[in-house]
Amino acid sequence: MAENKEATYNEDSIRSLDWKEHIRLRPGMYIGKLGDGSSADDGIYVLLKEVMDNCIDEYAMGYGKAIDIKMDAGRVEVRDYGRGIPLGKVVDVVSKINTGAKYDSKAFQKSVGLNGVGTKAVNALSDYFKVQAYREGKTKWAEFNKGELIAESEQIDTNEKNGTHVIFEPDSTVFKHYHYIPQYVEAMIWNYCYLNAGLAINFNKQKYISQNGLLDLLRRKTDEETLRYPIIHLKGEDIEVALSHSNQYGEEYYSFVNGQNTTQGGTHLTAFKEAVVRTVREHFGKDYAPEDVRQSIIGAISVRVQEPVFESQTKTKLGSQTMSPEEGSTTVRTFINDFMKEKLDNFLHMNPAVKEALKKRIEQSERERKELAGIKKLANERAKKANLHNKKLRDCKFHLTDEKEEKRSETVIFITEGDSASGSITKARNPELQAVFSLRGKPLNCFGLTKKIVYENEEFNLLQHALDIENGIDGLRYKKIIIATDADVDGMHIRLLLLTFFLQFFPDLVRGGHLFILETPLFRVRNKKETIYCYSEEEKLKAIEKLSPKPEITRFKGLGEISPDEFEGFIGEDIRLEPVILEKESSIPRVLNYYMGKNTPERQRFIIDNLRIEKDVIEELDEVA
Repeated sequence: MAENKEATYNEDSIRSLDWKEHIRLRPGMYIGKLGDGSSADDGIYVLLKEVMDNCIDEYAMGYGKAIDIKMDAGRVEVRDYGRGIPLGKVVDVVSKINTGAKYDSKAFQKSVGLNGVGTKAVNALSDYFKVQAYREGKTKWAEFNKGELIAESEQIDTNEKNGTHVIFEPDSTVFKHYHYIPQYVEAMIWNYCYLNAGLAINFNKQKYISQNGLLDLLRRKTDEETLRYPIIHLKGEDIEVALSHSNQYGEEYYSFVNGQNTTQGGTHLTAFKEAVVRTVREHFGKDYAPEDVRQSIIGAISVRVQEPVFESQTKTKLGSQTMSPEEGSTTVRTFINDFMKEKLDNFLHMNPAVKEALKKRIEQSERERKELAGIKKLANERAKKANLHNKKLRDCKFHLTDEKEEKRSETVIFITEGDSASGSITKARNPELQAVFSLRGKPLNCFGLTKKIVYENEEFNLLQHALDIENGIDGLRYKKIIIATDADVDGMHIRLLLLTFFLQFFPDLVRGGHLFILETPLFRVRNKKETIYCYSEEEKLKAIEKLSPKPEITRFKGLGEISPDEFEGFIGEDIRLEPVILEKESSIPRVLNYYMGKNTPERQRFIIDNLRIEKDVIEELDEVA
């Protein structure tokens, strides 16, 4: 082997990074993926969570009953009313790794984090960071820029209540084009409230509070009219669960450890699913199939353990775990199983109406599964004959090679219409992580149809195989499913038909935050020196003003009209995505009936009131007519 004289390895090759350099060099190790805020697990939300976790730990220890959050553009403020950071350590706790109170398990028995990294990461990844502590009539503050201390005060007198006030502005060079989506922030706040009954969180002057814990969570997440029986709510020491069954397809779970929303589940969620099936089987004395017991379930579980072992710094998945570090302590799996076996079994004995409704729901799922068995077999054979991976799906290399599992969070699939659009995206995409699925014509309007149609309709059958969601979203092959249709009447219609498909048959996929709409530019405004792509009429007018006097203006109607070279910028680092978010008032049956049901006067009035008259839209409508 030839010697590489350029790659010398000596004492000069060894470099020691200080804490902030390491965080800024490898931010993913501390806050997961960066993102622009279009996903609920993007880094800017993790920054807020890290600050909030400290406030919650103070509340859990019995200090302070309220937390104030202010958010204005990219500036975030969080004020709690706990004990306040000891004034002599205000600088250290936000700028020295392995500095904090959580190493003392007596002070923080079951806190969210124990490694003392959280607020240091926020500090290092912020253009501006300020921490101020109020404690026993005294206060002290310190200001930082990207982790560097730029100013600090002496200890001075104050009339403010005890607590800690943190202000930060995420670094725009790290979080490019970022924006906070209020619904994601509200969802995070509600989760804190559900897990800390009685805590009041004020977000931009709106108050959030829960008195009934996970019962309130499920009430907010569901339309109770669709539930087959009233929500079962069970509580014990260090555990709380809530569950019911609905009329919708799929399974829907919310899991928490020490107040942390474990969006990727872990041992506690797996144990919860197993325990529900085992308890139901034993209670009814029947060997029900697990998928029949869990079909249409909506459940939530929260546990508290000492020194939780998460699989990453962002704490989204619980690893193998015992309830406490003492030798011989019971495992989380055994703890949850024993709790459910006693509490759920007792509940069913004491509530015969709920017991009967649960039994009917399980037996209905069993009948539906058996009726679909033959159709599913034929559909699977058709999918193989259709040569899915050559004709419909251009997969990403992540699924064709032994890529590292952590890259799964970056995988996406674009659902496109027609060959021209799919051709443009395929040429412009990142083949390592971006896949493309090409539709043939308009999908079927599946509103009001049963899941049988998913197997009988070739497009739907091939799409669910491409996503690998036939048996639930646990096997979902891509983190993000992106609907990429043309910005014209037909494109909007196809988008609506796809939304109907996912909402009707895979609502848990939508609620899980996996579905997005690709925003592509409507206009290209350019002169000889500069080109500006515009995503709205307002942006177009600003571009015209900037490039005056008379720049060239192009209106993109179809994705196929955009060259692959141009398209690369729209689906790369600067991609703009609009998440499909279901809010509390968004009852799926009502939403689908409103948009896809009979043409009611209510819908006609909505269209008239919100109609935007544009020349090109009128031309397109004339063409359709």
